[in-house]
Amino acid sequence: MTIALYPGSFDPVTNGHLDTAVRASRLFDTVVMAVFDRPNKNLLFSTTERLELLREVTRGIPRIRVEAYNTLTVQFARQIGARVIVRGLRAASDFENEFQMAQINQIIDPEIDVVVFMASRKYTFLSASTVREIAALGGDVSELVPPHIVGALKQKFER
Repeated sequence: MTIALYPGSFDPVTNGHLDTAVRASRLFDTVVMAVFDRPNKNLLFSTTERLELLREVTRGIPRIRVEAYNTLTVQFARQIGARVIVRGLRAASDFENEFQMAQINQIIDPEIDVVVFMASRKYTFLSASTVREIAALGGDVSELVPPHIVGALKQKFER
């Protein structure tokens, strides 16, 4: 059984994230979408909220489960028995950062591979930070995120 780890802040989860996870689930027995508890960025949603939102939108999708972690990604991969880390690339600009992280992870644990999925065409422009900005300014994000996330964003920005 091959377990793949798909780490991220998922703040919020987008249709692009889900597309990558579903595509990965066709190749791997289990895909763990792991919410990083301590990203080096300002978050809109708490870890608990991100977990709840991600669990809601992945409910019913076979072979995907959701967990949180606060260690090095490679350490968490070892902890859950993952042999693969899944990443998505939207544009060439993502490549350099992902390449550097893959090289570092290979130094930490050469037994864990990184598998990169090229974003589907309709999601190449999509980022969680763009979704947050559009939602914060009252824009419509219904084509960018699952319906449950649209509601959560509206609630967050109404405050």
